[in-house]
Amino acid sequence: MSHLTAQTGYSALIERLNRFPQGAPPSELLTKILSLLFSEQEAALLSQLPVRPFSAARAAYLWGVREVVAFRMLEGLAERALLLDTEQENGEKLYVLPPPMAGFFEFSLMRVREDIDQKALSELLHQYLNVEEGFIRALFTEGKTQLGRVFVGEGEVPPAHATRVLDYERASAVLRGARKIGVGSCYCRHKMHHLGRACSAPLEVCMSFDSVADPLIRHGHAREIDAVECLDLLQMSREQNLLQFGENVRGGVSFICNCCGCCCEALIAARKFCSLHPVHTTNFIARIKRELCSGCGRCLDACPVEAVGLVSANDPQHAWLRKAVLAPGRCLGCGVCVRVCKSGALSLIPRQERVITPVDSAHRIVQMAIERGKLQHLIWDNRALFSHRALAAVVGVILRLPSVKQSLANSQLGSRYIDAMIRKHANGSGWDQTARRENSQVAVPE
Repeated sequence: MSHLTAQTGYSALIERLNRFPQGAPPSELLTKILSLLFSEQEAALLSQLPVRPFSAARAAYLWGVREVVAFRMLEGLAERALLLDTEQENGEKLYVLPPPMAGFFEFSLMRVREDIDQKALSELLHQYLNVEEGFIRALFTEGKTQLGRVFVGEGEVPPAHATRVLDYERASAVLRGARKIGVGSCYCRHKMHHLGRACSAPLEVCMSFDSVADPLIRHGHAREIDAVECLDLLQMSREQNLLQFGENVRGGVSFICNCCGCCCEALIAARKFCSLHPVHTTNFIARIKRELCSGCGRCLDACPVEAVGLVSANDPQHAWLRKAVLAPGRCLGCGVCVRVCKSGALSLIPRQERVITPVDSAHRIVQMAIERGKLQHLIWDNRALFSHRALAAVVGVILRLPSVKQSLANSQLGSRYIDAMIRKHANGSGWDQTARRENSQVAVPE
């Protein structure tokens, strides 16, 4: 396999990562980050892997090696949480290369490890994510469908509106419904710890569930806990005024983080790019009753996205008096401000329009791919075949054309496949039945 160790290994892996909707903009910093996590040979090999889950036999075919050799390499990568492995009911093991976030960036700091220079990695990640900003901007501001959403503070919803909170909007319901739960160190606070800038919030509060929790637990990157302990961690996090942020899906939520405004990458993005809506809000928004506000400023300190401010009460008898004001466009509807308010001036009320949440991970990924012009990579996923590479390139160009030119290209190519994708790309929705039916008839050679 020496022919795979060319100097283009890391650039090839970056290209592979960017075929997924949650990519990673090329950068010298990114190359340095990948070089801490992967060898040059590993990067070259991983660049050839499909976007969708694959077996050791498939990897062996793509790499041109014996299956036992591919299996050993895949297991080694899974041990380091650079791949996720799942065991199927028939006994077959499948692997998938996770995106950088939420994926192997986080997994690399979910526990203290000796096989990675975590301090050097943290410094590089901070520069790449918080100084260059290209990654965070691409991850959280492109398209309408985002990676994560905020869970509402269940104790802060008034009884009159409690029936409006659906189960998938409650973090506690996600925990109770999970088959397997793992907990690890908060990636964001662990990273800030190495930079000397971590806050005092609890560290071991990063929760993963089911198919993501299973490999992280098996390989020692997360600690298995039951629902009772997980609910205790959730309650402790709420008492620390942490916000619950998780995967933007209704069913099969893979992670919930308990986030602070000072360390969390998602909340930092929410402050920097609030007008672009980088994080999906809850279906509630804060309301302030000015006549009850004491101007104490607790809500100002607690809000993780700076949605609350203090202004003069314009009271000539009490010139020092301040009142809280809300920036509605910034409010995530988490309820943290309601939790800390002692005067009863703050409450949560339903938003005028409900926030749309994808059904599951597949629905979310397809929507993100359509919005970001990357759907072709989910369909033609065998990079070993020239036909797949060519079709993906053609459809990628078509999806970026103006609507008139899309129609012309579609009529010339005469493909129902492309017609379905163009129509769905235009209205921003997921697969229609035609695309599903035709996709199920495409056979990918093993």
